[in-house]
Amino acid sequence: MAETTYFPRRLILAGAMISGVLLALAVHMLGARYGLDLGGLWRSDTREFMPGGAAIAWWLIASVGFCSGYFTANLMHSAVSGQIPQRMRQFLIAVGVLILAGAGQAASAPSPIPTISGVLSGLAALCLGAAMAFCGAHFALRKA
Repeated sequence: MAETTYFPRRLILAGAMISGVLLALAVHMLGARYGLDLGGLWRSDTREFMPGGAAIAWWLIASVGFCSGYFTANLMHSAVSGQIPQRMRQFLIAVGVLILAGAGQAASAPSPIPTISGVLSGLAALCLGAAMAFCGAHFALRKA
Protein backbone atom coordinates (compact mmCIF):
# COMPACT_ATOMS: atom_id res chain seq x y z
CA MET A 1 0.00 0.00 0.00
CA ALA A 2 1.35 3.40 -0.98
CA GLU A 3 2.25 5.81 1.78
CA THR A 4 0.27 9.06 1.88
CA THR A 5 2.42 12.14 1.38
CA TYR A 6 1.53 15.67 2.39
CA PHE A 7 2.73 19.13 1.51
CA PRO A 8 4.88 20.83 4.15
CA ARG A 9 2.74 22.93 6.50
CA ARG A 10 4.56 26.15 5.62
CA LEU A 11 3.94 25.60 1.92
CA ILE A 12 0.24 25.05 2.58
CA LEU A 13 0.11 28.14 4.78
CA ALA A 14 1.86 30.28 2.14
CA GLY A 15 -0.34 29.03 -0.69
CA ALA A 16 -3.51 29.56 1.32
CA MET A 17 -2.44 33.07 2.29
CA ILE A 18 -1.67 34.02 -1.30
CA SER A 19 -5.01 32.64 -2.44
CA GLY A 20 -6.83 34.45 0.35
CA VAL A 21 -5.15 37.77 -0.37
CA LEU A 22 -5.83 37.53 -4.11
CA LEU A 23 -9.50 36.72 -3.61
CA ALA A 24 -9.91 39.40 -0.92
CA LEU A 25 -8.40 42.00 -3.27
CA ALA A 26 -10.62 40.76 -6.10
CA VAL A 27 -13.71 41.15 -3.91
CA HIS A 28 -12.51 44.61 -2.86
CA MET A 29 -12.13 45.71 -6.49
CA LEU A 30 -15.47 44.24 -7.51
CA GLY A 31 -17.20 45.72 -4.47
CA ALA A 32 -15.79 49.18 -5.18
CA ARG A 33 -17.54 49.10 -8.55
CA TYR A 34 -20.87 48.61 -6.77
CA GLY A 35 -20.34 51.25 -4.07
CA LEU A 36 -19.02 48.93 -1.36
CA ASP A 37 -15.68 50.56 -0.67
CA LEU A 38 -13.56 50.86 2.42
CA GLY A 39 -12.78 54.43 1.37
CA GLY A 40 -15.99 55.53 3.03
CA LEU A 41 -14.18 55.22 6.34
CA TRP A 42 -11.91 58.16 5.50
CA ARG A 43 -14.45 60.49 3.99
CA SER A 44 -15.26 63.63 5.94
CA ASP A 45 -18.33 64.68 3.92
CA THR A 46 -20.67 62.08 5.42
CA ARG A 47 -22.55 62.81 8.64
CA GLU A 48 -22.88 59.15 9.62
CA PHE A 49 -20.45 57.53 12.04
CA MET A 50 -19.59 54.77 9.57
CA PRO A 51 -21.22 54.43 6.15
CA GLY A 52 -23.08 51.16 5.66
CA GLY A 53 -21.24 50.37 2.42
CA ALA A 54 -17.89 50.53 4.19
CA ALA A 55 -19.07 48.19 6.94
CA ILE A 56 -20.43 45.68 4.42
CA ALA A 57 -17.20 45.86 2.40
CA TRP A 58 -15.13 45.32 5.55
CA TRP A 59 -17.06 42.18 6.52
CA LEU A 60 -17.20 40.89 2.95
CA ILE A 61 -13.44 41.20 2.46
CA ALA A 62 -12.74 39.62 5.86
CA SER A 63 -15.07 36.68 5.28
CA VAL A 64 -13.75 36.00 1.77
CA GLY A 65 -10.15 36.14 3.01
CA PHE A 66 -10.88 33.77 5.90
CA CYS A 67 -12.96 31.31 3.89
CA SER A 68 -10.57 31.18 0.95
CA GLY A 69 -7.60 30.64 3.28
CA TYR A 70 -9.46 27.89 5.12
CA PHE A 71 -10.71 26.09 2.03
CA THR A 72 -7.43 26.42 0.16
CA ALA A 73 -5.50 24.95 3.08
CA ASN A 74 -7.98 22.07 3.32
CA LEU A 75 -7.79 21.45 -0.43
CA MET A 76 -3.99 21.57 -0.51
CA HIS A 77 -3.80 19.22 2.46
CA SER A 78 -6.01 16.62 0.77
CA ALA A 79 -4.85 17.20 -2.83
CA VAL A 80 -1.63 15.25 -2.54
CA SER A 81 -3.36 12.03 -1.58
CA GLY A 82 -5.76 12.38 -4.54
CA GLN A 83 -8.89 12.88 -2.48
CA ILE A 84 -10.20 15.67 -4.71
CA PRO A 85 -12.17 14.50 -7.76
CA GLN A 86 -11.00 15.80 -11.12
CA ARG A 87 -14.30 17.60 -11.83
CA MET A 88 -14.17 19.44 -8.50
CA ARG A 89 -10.61 20.55 -9.22
CA GLN A 90 -11.62 21.86 -12.66
CA PHE A 91 -14.66 23.65 -11.18
CA LEU A 92 -12.53 25.38 -8.53
CA ILE A 93 -10.00 26.49 -11.12
CA ALA A 94 -12.76 27.90 -13.35
CA VAL A 95 -14.33 29.83 -10.44
CA GLY A 96 -10.96 31.27 -9.41
CA VAL A 97 -10.16 32.35 -12.97
CA LEU A 98 -13.58 34.01 -13.39
CA ILE A 99 -13.28 35.94 -10.12
CA LEU A 100 -9.77 37.16 -10.92
CA ALA A 101 -10.79 38.06 -14.50
CA GLY A 102 -13.72 40.09 -13.18
CA ALA A 103 -11.43 41.86 -10.73
CA GLY A 104 -8.95 42.61 -13.50
CA GLN A 105 -11.72 44.06 -15.64
CA ALA A 106 -12.94 46.15 -12.71
CA ALA A 107 -9.42 47.37 -11.96
CA SER A 108 -8.78 48.46 -15.54
CA ALA A 109 -11.68 50.92 -15.57
CA PRO A 110 -11.36 54.42 -14.08
CA SER A 111 -11.83 54.37 -10.33
CA PRO A 112 -14.86 56.07 -8.77
CA ILE A 113 -12.89 56.47 -5.52
CA PRO A 114 -10.57 59.47 -4.94
CA THR A 115 -6.88 58.57 -5.23
CA ILE A 116 -5.66 58.77 -1.62
CA SER A 117 -8.81 57.09 -0.34
CA GLY A 118 -8.39 54.36 -2.96
CA VAL A 119 -4.80 53.75 -1.94
CA LEU A 120 -5.70 53.58 1.74
CA SER A 121 -8.64 51.28 1.12
CA GLY A 122 -6.50 49.02 -1.10
CA LEU A 123 -3.84 48.74 1.60
CA ALA A 124 -6.50 48.08 4.24
CA ALA A 125 -8.04 45.36 2.05
CA LEU A 126 -4.59 43.84 1.49
CA CYS A 127 -3.78 43.74 5.21
CA LEU A 128 -7.24 42.53 6.19
CA GLY A 129 -7.21 39.81 3.53
CA ALA A 130 -3.72 38.65 4.56
CA ALA A 131 -4.60 38.50 8.26
CA MET A 132 -7.88 36.67 7.71
CA ALA A 133 -6.36 34.25 5.17
CA PHE A 134 -3.63 33.42 7.68
CA CYS A 135 -6.23 32.80 10.39
CA GLY A 136 -8.31 30.58 8.09
CA ALA A 137 -5.30 28.56 6.96
CA HIS A 138 -4.04 28.24 10.53
CA PHE A 139 -7.41 26.88 11.72
CA ALA A 140 -7.57 24.47 8.80
CA LEU A 141 -4.08 23.13 9.50
CA ARG A 142 -4.80 22.73 13.21
CA LYS A 143 -7.90 20.70 12.36
CA ALA A 144 -6.05 18.48 9.88
